[in-house]
Amino acid sequence: MDFAFSIPQNVVFGAGSLSKLPELAAQLKKTKALIISGPHLEKIGLVAKCSSALKKAGIESVSFCRTEGNPSVETVESASSFFIESGADFIVAFGGGSPLDVAKAVAVTARYGGNITDYEGGGKVPGPVVPMIAIPTTAGTGSEVTSFSVITDHSRNYKFSVSSNYLLPEYAILDPELIASVPKGTAAACGIDAMIHALESYISKAASPFSEIFSLRALELIGSAIRTYVEKRDDAEAAEKMLLGSLFAGIAFSHARLGNVHAMSHPVSAFFNLAHGIANAILLPTVVKFNEKAREELLLKEKYYQIYRCVSKNSVSKENFEPSMLSTELVALNSELGIPNGFEKAGISKTDFENVIEDMAKDAMKSGNIRVNPRETRREDILELYRKSFSTWS
Repeated sequence: MDFAFSIPQNVVFGAGSLSKLPELAAQLKKTKALIISGPHLEKIGLVAKCSSALKKAGIESVSFCRTEGNPSVETVESASSFFIESGADFIVAFGGGSPLDVAKAVAVTARYGGNITDYEGGGKVPGPVVPMIAIPTTAGTGSEVTSFSVITDHSRNYKFSVSSNYLLPEYAILDPELIASVPKGTAAACGIDAMIHALESYISKAASPFSEIFSLRALELIGSAIRTYVEKRDDAEAAEKMLLGSLFAGIAFSHARLGNVHAMSHPVSAFFNLAHGIANAILLPTVVKFNEKAREELLLKEKYYQIYRCVSKNSVSKENFEPSMLSTELVALNSELGIPNGFEKAGISKTDFENVIEDMAKDAMKSGNIRVNPRETRREDILELYRKSFSTWS
């Protein structure tokens, strides 16, 4: 068995750890920050709180708070221009996955120029980028510890990734107090996304003993907390478990990649602007059902049991467990979290869906995640999975 790993980051975790920002910013020996965030965090005053923390260290800051749910090439261009014009020399990525993705992209284009599409794929970032401090305010993407930036190119209706270890922020601050600020719907969408990161990396063909440790612990943490976290936004223990689970899941999929759920959800978000976590959750039960027939059936049955044990409220012995029980449980979990059962329930018309389904399947097949999905997948399989996920799951 051969595998390799590295964790080259500095992570600070704990309630109130936003207070560490001045200290960490000072260690970068920079003088002016661009805070990249979203409109909601600006509205509720958290961006100002971040700016005030920097001021305590004598560091000036400006903010760009126009990131959207599925950040676009145009947003990256605007933020990059703003960074250059402002005279900032480092970035504070403050928010959910979207601001963090934009910050990573800006860190590339502000340093090396061009359009972020020039860096699409892996290995195209030529060297170190603008220094970043990442502060996630959702328990979901794990972007603070991943080497990916995912951006939407509306000219192609395509979500693409830029991948490079140079995109890893110098510091990550994970403060559970911050994730209590997100609305219930966002908490559900981001929380289920984190769980899917853990699940898909756990059953990935590229999984290793190293990644599986993080995947399984993430599943245990998220599975035990996600229902409480979504329903009780002020539950400190649940928030802490979710944020730690999201962190571990991010480390896991950085090393093991994901699977069909993520490969297929990106085109749906690109064509219909559906929230990434919602698209993932809708696809999840159908893909999990499809993967039951993977070649490594006995190994997968063991892993499905471990996943079920983590996410289900019901207990069942290993001897009485059947893999089909997991997909049924995930449908129930989606329902508990208020996630639509099928793309139709998410507001997508059947005609519009069918008009682009071939294009979505084509784009999904371009994803490297398809290659590590536990069951070999053809374009015809993707089309069938999309159609099964459109209507109410049964």
